[in-house]
This record gives sequence, structure tokens and C-alpha cells, in this order.
Amino acid sequence: MITTLPTLKILPIDNVILHEDHDMQRSLPLIEKLRAAGIMRNPPIVMPLTDGSNRYMVLDGANRVTSLLEMEFPHIVAQVVQPNDPNVNLQTWNHILWGMNPKTLMSALKKIKGTKLVKVNSRKSMDAPKYMPVNIRLPDGTLHLLLEDPADLPSHIKTLHSIVDAYKTRASLDRTSQTLIDTFRGIHKDLTALVIFPHFKIRTLLKLAGQQVVLPTGITRFTVSPRALHLNYPLHELSSGKPIEYKQEYLQHWIDERVKKKGVRLYSEATFLFDE
Repeated sequence: MITTLPTLKILPIDNVILHEDHDMQRSLPLIEKLRAAGIMRNPPIVMPLTDGSNRYMVLDGANRVTSLLEMEFPHIVAQVVQPNDPNVNLQTWNHILWGMNPKTLMSALKKIKGTKLVKVNSRKSMDAPKYMPVNIRLPDGTLHLLLEDPADLPSHIKTLHSIVDAYKTRASLDRTSQTLIDTFRGIHKDLTALVIFPHFKIRTLLKLAGQQVVLPTGITRFTVSPRALHLNYPLHELSSGKPIEYKQEYLQHWIDERVKKKGVRLYSEATFLFDE
């Protein structure tokens, strides 16, 4: 028996903000898919900002939010989680790169203003910098740190953008939680580098999002439990000009009907989906 469902709300889409760049190359095809399907399959996950502005930061679903913004929807259905929820965790994605000459990458990184690329044998020999430096691991086994001049947090984020900009259109890229490059040598013959990013705290991202400072795309990974999936909510209910109070009431009725018909199931075990 299901006792507690994820919190699903209808929100003004203008109150939903991103914490990282979105990829319009992914959003444009998604717009066509949404129009063809007529449903929101998996609702984005959002978290309220702590500044009292009634805004929400997107944890997962930036391209879905961007797509509905492009389609000029007034509202969106989202799963809402709280900043103090122990079942919400923030992890870091690192970038594995291939198809770009490592020397070309290092040359581009050396040109980033306010930084210094340092080759090290052991991180123990380095004094602790103000911001945890980005690590660059090369196929030859060497480790480099991209050190920054003392700066404020928005400047640090700007540096991260410059780092990602140095390779995002010149190399193939995949996200990984790995911090060692060894496992990728047998996968990519033209391996470029493993870029390891610093870890952020949730409260830091909330503050940055409130200031409209976004991270580069693909370096944060939120895990949320439980997660509302396969909601398949009708888009025409979101696009209509009806007031938000009506839409929220309709959403609750819509959910209640599915619970009554035993159309909602909680999987407590780890699950692999093969239809994504």
C-alpha cells in the first residue's frame, strides 16, 4: 500500500529557473516529441529557493523546462523536493574526452585568464587553494591542476565555463563518476583526457541560481528518492489559460483517480528501465 506519494505541483513556468546551462540541440528535438506525444512523461524535479522569492531551481529536467518555455506554456507540472530532504543528494559528473589531441586541449586551457596549469606528482605537495581546482588527467598518466587566482564564487563559475568551452565543441564528451583515467584507455583509442570537477553543496547552487549564475552543463548530478516517473500528464492541461488553482486541483484529482485504479506502483528495489 502506498502511504506517501512524491509531491507534485503545478508551478508558473517563469518561477522555475535553471542551475546549469541547457543544451538547445537537445531541447529542439524534445519540443517535437512533446508535441507529438501530447504528454509530460517524466516531470522535472525542482527545489524551492531559500530567499523567499517563490522561485524553484531545477535539479533534473532542464531540457523539459526549456522546451515548455520555448512552447510558451504558462505552467509546468514538477516534483517538488525540499533543501533539507535527506533523500536528495548532489554528486559530481566528470567529463571523459576523446577525439581531441591532448596537446591541443592543454594549449587551450593554458589560455584561460586568471588560471595556471600545474603538473603535479602528488596533490599532498600543494597548498590548499581557495577553490578546489579542476583536475586534468591525461592518457600518459600525468595529473595537472588548473589553479585560479583568488576570486569570488561567480568568477570561479566563469572559469569553469571557460574550461568546458575549451573542449565541448572540439572533442567527444561523456559524463562519468570515475576519477581515474585507466579504465577508459581500452574504450577510446583517441582518448584525450579526464576532467574532474569540484564538488558543490546544494545550498551553494540555490544561492547561485537565485543570482542567475549557472554552472556549465553536465557537471552536477542529483539523486532523488522516491522519484515520480512515467506520469504521462496531458500537456493540454498545462497549456490552457485556466488559473493555477484550478490546474492544481485537477492534478490532485487526476492523481487520486490513478491511485484508486491501482495505476501507481512503488518499486522499492533497484530497477532498470529499457524503454527510455
